[in-house]
Amino acid sequence: MSVGNEGLIGRKRRSWKRDEKRRIVQESLEEGASIAEVARRHEVNANLLFTWRRKMGVERSEQNGAMPLLPVTIAPDPVSEERCTDAAGQMEVVLADGDRIIVWADVETAALRRVLKALSRR
Repeated sequence: MSVGNEGLIGRKRRSWKRDEKRRIVQESLEEGASIAEVARRHEVNANLLFTWRRKMGVERSEQNGAMPLLPVTIAPDPVSEERCTDAAGQMEVVLADGDRIIVWADVETAALRRVLKALSRR
């Protein structure tokens, strides 16, 4: 059985004029704007709004540019001597805003990479 453009919920695909897209994209760029809220208000999928932003070249510059190098300081472990003797080591990552991430030697590299990548987009 074939389903037409109306899909299963009876909606037709909407076409957006260029000026409408620009207006919605501009609204999404306002200070404090939530893309999800803007999309919902205009009955647009948030992913489509992201696509429009990317095609119009208005994504935030820090997302397009290279990641900045941050200073790193290696300090002695402040944890007491009563640590678990079978621990293989840990690493603490301190973000620019002061948030800290502590990972142990057995952390999955791919998972840590995903977390750090997501945090870099904040």
